[in-house]
Amino acid sequence: MVLTFIEYFKMRKTIYLTGFLLFAIACESNTYEEISDNTPIADLVRYETNVKPIIENSCISCHSSSSFKPLSNYNEVKDNIDIIINRIQRPNGDPLRMPQGGSMSSNQINLIVKWKNDGLIEK
Repeated sequence: MVLTFIEYFKMRKTIYLTGFLLFAIACESNTYEEISDNTPIADLVRYETNVKPIIENSCISCHSSSSFKPLSNYNEVKDNIDIIINRIQRPNGDPLRMPQGGSMSSNQINLIVKWKNDGLIEK
């Protein structure tokens, strides 16, 4: 089968166009905020139920009871809530952003902020 120059050009054009379209579709990008669960929280947020698991999973490895800034119980977290919120809401790349080497989901951050706004309920 011998292709003429025009047929060859049309075939190459079709292949390139198809490749470009596949590339463009594959390059669609969503930010973490666009795909994360950012649903408003209706219930009262409580330390024991909602906040403590987040602190234990994201903070305790560095902020245990023997660290310079412990966050190992309700009172320590409550007393440092403004600092905690400030640190977890800092932009990516900020050296003061917490947790170091990781991040919290927007839902986790919203729970902590709502816990403060709900009055720092313990149980």
